[in-house]
Amino acid sequence: GLKVFTELVGEAGGKIMASSLENRGFAGDLAELACQFAFASVWAREGLDRKQRSLVTLGLLIAQRQTSEFKNHVRVALNNGLTVREIEEVIIHATPYVGFPTIASATSAAIEVLHERGIATDTTTFEERGLL
Repeated sequence: GLKVFTELVGEAGGKIMASSLENRGFAGDLAELACQFAFASVWAREGLDRKQRSLVTLGLLIAQRQTSEFKNHVRVALNNGLTVREIEEVIIHATPYVGFPTIASATSAAIEVLHERGIATDTTTFEERGLL
């Protein structure tokens, strides 16, 4: 699971997870469950490639309004080869199912990650535009 997690989030994130697994402090058992279940069992399954899994995960996190985790998975999606356009299309596709307030939050979260990566730096969030 740690190998898959590291492939998805990069070396720095993998080292953080490895430290959590080794140190066994608060939430260490939770880190182990995440590695074993989400990454060794689910993300490593055959049947969907990583891009497809990212598309599904983004849609689910939008629906749950989990913006912090959504941001993590926008990073993962970019690492998995999704384009900015594909990420935007996931957001657009979710709109009739979850509504505009939820989409505004997801859009702002995605833009923040794109800015981190130096992508679409001329785009502003709804908050920056004074719309939220």
